[in-house]
Amino acid sequence: MTARISSTSTVSASKRLAAGLALLFIGATLTFAVGLSSMAVAHNTAHDTRHAIGFPCH
Repeated sequence: MTARISSTSTVSASKRLAAGLALLFIGATLTFAVGLSSMAVAHNTAHDTRHAIGFPCH
């Protein structure tokens, strides 16, 4: 015999709109920041990030 527990939570439309706008802003910022930067800057940023999280790359 299996018991199922389910719960629902409602999120107001204003909170969903705020979250959507925040994600849209973050996505647009990342897209334009990478898209408008030079290739060397994007490469060095990715390379430094790999080192910062402890992932060896060379």
